[in-house]
Amino acid sequence: MRLAIGLAKKGVGKTSPNPAVGAVIVKDGRVVSKGWHKKAGGAHAEASALSKKTLNAGGYSPLAGAALYVTLEPCRHYGNTPPCTEAIIRAGIKRVFLGTRDPNPLVSGKGIKALKRAGIEVVGGVLERECRGLNPAFNKFIVSKMPHVTLKLAATLDGKIATSKGESRWITGVASRRYVHRLRAITDAVITSGKTVISDDPELTVRHAHGLNPMRVVLDSAFKTPLDSKVFRRYPGDRDGRLPMVFISASAAKKKIEKAKGLGINVAAATKAVGGSGVDLKSVLKTLGNMGVTSVMVEGGGVLTASFLKDRLVDRLFWFVSPKILGADAAASVGELKIKKLGAAIEIKNIKVKKIGNDVLIEGEF
Repeated sequence: MRLAIGLAKKGVGKTSPNPAVGAVIVKDGRVVSKGWHKKAGGAHAEASALSKKTLNAGGYSPLAGAALYVTLEPCRHYGNTPPCTEAIIRAGIKRVFLGTRDPNPLVSGKGIKALKRAGIEVVGGVLERECRGLNPAFNKFIVSKMPHVTLKLAATLDGKIATSKGESRWITGVASRRYVHRLRAITDAVITSGKTVISDDPELTVRHAHGLNPMRVVLDSAFKTPLDSKVFRRYPGDRDGRLPMVFISASAAKKKIEKAKGLGINVAAATKAVGGSGVDLKSVLKTLGNMGVTSVMVEGGGVLTASFLKDRLVDRLFWFVSPKILGADAAASVGELKIKKLGAAIEIKNIKVKKIGNDVLIEGEF
């Protein structure tokens, strides 16, 4: 199963909206075939592994009596590809070891039942936590139709993201920035604020890692972001050919909206945040979910970060801490949360800490 998990990781960031899955076939104590889901619409991991060992001239399957190890429950429904359960049964597989059930409540367990009805022994829950951890975005999206939200922060030891004069390049080192590019490569979209774009003019693309660029999404109710900003440009590595997008309020200038659309920018009107001047973040995520965006990463300033935290919309955190100190007059990484009691503090779970170059990365879940 660990080999299957390693194969599945090859597909992470390339299979959305499908899950990343790995499969290994073992016969007579030897690995005889393996496969993984390489891209959405392509062969599933099980089908990929099975197709490498076809029936011989006499109709005998060389995989008869073999065991299949797969990280996710095999599908039994027709989609872009035929059901994997049928291929498994046809190949004469004797045992199936699976990591985790399909999280989709409409199909969960049905693949297992189909295999058992065919007389195949099924053993579930093998390295279940590791297998489930391969697809946090799929696990959430398939149930809620809302994107999985990752919050990325890069700050000094005292939690600052820029000097009092606004200088922010670079808080963290090269190794941390490369790591961020790898995170972008496995994310459908990156969300930032108009204020961040105006002050930093970031590209928010993947340049120091292998993978496709995430869709760039700007939240700017007044639509003050310049149309020639780098986030609005088109790049060869853009994911699925998706247009850069900006969420605005109904009061934004009509001429600028039309000009933006003419430049290939997807302009969407967003609901106004209750009691604030920005956009309603939950409605933004719902719109992105309706577009098939399964994962987003938030890369913005303290105000945007605080807004996502206040609304309890963040699923995962990557906080890069640089061994620098800027002092109280520098820009804070998290804006006002108005927390009055320590018991109401936002807590991070399942903490992992590791050194990235001269920085420290704190990873956790909410």
